[in-house]
Amino acid sequence: MNKLLMPQDVVGGSFWLISVAMIGAAIFFFRESGRLSSKWGTVMNLIGVIALMSSIHYFYAKNLWVMNGQAPTALRYIDWILTFPLSILTFYVMLRSVTDVKRGMFWRLLVGTLIWVIAQLLGAYGYMSVTLGFLVGIVGWLYIIGELYMGDAGRTNASCNNESVQMAFFANRLIITIGFSIYHIGYFIEHLAGGANINSLNIIYNLADVLNKIIFGMIIYSAALEDTKKGNKN
Repeated sequence: MNKLLMPQDVVGGSFWLISVAMIGAAIFFFRESGRLSSKWGTVMNLIGVIALMSSIHYFYAKNLWVMNGQAPTALRYIDWILTFPLSILTFYVMLRSVTDVKRGMFWRLLVGTLIWVIAQLLGAYGYMSVTLGFLVGIVGWLYIIGELYMGDAGRTNASCNNESVQMAFFANRLIITIGFSIYHIGYFIEHLAGGANINSLNIIYNLADVLNKIIFGMIIYSAALEDTKKGNKN
């Protein structure tokens, strides 16, 4: 394989594009955290860390693809097992910054996410039945969604009396519901429905990460900026 990224290499180009976008997003989130109200500092740094870790993963995946023509989707679980729990915990951190939150919410969100990601990781790597990995992963994901809609997290958000937090919570809850379903659909197609074109699957996953990490983070930034402006007026 050519060791340079060629213009006609759409998959490699998508890896390169997302790696640059992730590092740019990380720098932006870190720098902007100092301009916002202090209550948003932790969650802004958290989404910056998510983008930074993903950028490192994408730079590695891009190099692997260019040198060997391979970037197995199972490799993505190394990134997901780190970034998905942090993404879900942003809901806890946002709520914790504006109201009293029970510690149990932290552990429910964390454990539910780890069950989801680890089960599908084991299925993808062949350490567990792919069907069982898929089903356990779906259960973990649905548990998280239940917590965000009908559980303690959803109820706390509804009563927190902070419109900016409620806006970010509502919008990103939709991303967890719709955007993150792409990963489950991809797993099903690749492992249970006869396989998929690896080029197309990589591009779809790359675009999904733009929504589920960068846009996810920008929604939080928008809410933080609005809340900071309201605080300055008061």
